[in-house]
Amino acid sequence: MKENTMRTVTPARLRDFIDSSFRACDMPPENAGRMAELMAGADIGGQDGHGVFRLPQYIERIRAGGMSVDPGISVISERPATALLDGGNGPGHLVMSRAAEMAMEKAKTCGVAWVGARYSNHAGPAFLYARMPLKENMIGLYVAVGSANHMPPWGGTDMLLSTNPIAVAVPSNTRPAIVLDMATTVAAYGKVKTAADRGETMPQGWMIDKQGQPLMDPTRAGEGLLLPIGGPKGYGLSLIFGLLAGTLNGAAFGADVVDFNADRQTTTNTGHFVIALDIAAFADVDRFKTQIDGIWDEMKSSDRLPGVEEIRLPGERLAATTAERMANGVPIPHTLGKRLDTLADTLSIDRL
Repeated sequence: MKENTMRTVTPARLRDFIDSSFRACDMPPENAGRMAELMAGADIGGQDGHGVFRLPQYIERIRAGGMSVDPGISVISERPATALLDGGNGPGHLVMSRAAEMAMEKAKTCGVAWVGARYSNHAGPAFLYARMPLKENMIGLYVAVGSANHMPPWGGTDMLLSTNPIAVAVPSNTRPAIVLDMATTVAAYGKVKTAADRGETMPQGWMIDKQGQPLMDPTRAGEGLLLPIGGPKGYGLSLIFGLLAGTLNGAAFGADVVDFNADRQTTTNTGHFVIALDIAAFADVDRFKTQIDGIWDEMKSSDRLPGVEEIRLPGERLAATTAERMANGVPIPHTLGKRLDTLADTLSIDRL
């Protein structure tokens, strides 16, 4: 996709557009504002496959009756350091931001808290929820069952596993927070969709076909299988994360996972969990965060292999992209812009 086919919008305008889109579908203003904040946050952070790119899909699901605009998120069970939420078939952003808030509050008393959810939906990029505890000087961890199965068990061909992502965020004093956000597959499916949208090919190693041959055409992704990170190790992680975020919560896992990309009406029963860990329960907060700064500097100053220009840490690109897009705006590819214009016309709101 050539650069001149991009348009750029300010973060504020992007949030307003997302907010207006959900309000046009009768989502309560508080919920619409929260969705806009989190979805625009995905784009600002460079997760282009999980931000406004997903808006037409979410709106289609809402209008088809497959997702609630005003979910009655409720507590199914609760103990001092744990809770299980019923998301009321609401957007995952609303469900998991509620879960993160509850985990942070519990961790203030218990030192660590784990809050799971079922009957949720796609929630965007994992880093959004892992980063939430940072504001309370806590470490955050988030895991989800992906919203469609694109990976078989190691050596198989039946798609019984998803990208099942994990994110962990650790605060620092002066350096960017260390934020690991990764799928258990070599590439998140959102990257496959954005590659198709931009007319790009996928690198070899992202997908194979059912004969085990490399698949690099993202428009044929429905015929292919995503590959796990680290071979059988990635498969093992995806399985365990699915058990913890799905089965343990009474949410869908394995063959029960609904393809969020293809099915607009069936309740997905998506499962996630978030953990908040209060640093003060283990260490002096300022000293710990200063140590993280030192570890950051130590990693960055490592001797490099030939041809390596820079050592990077998880979260470094996120911080840099966020700063750049806050200053210069969020790029919107031409094909996505056309879809958003069509969506705006359908909803009778101003175009982006």
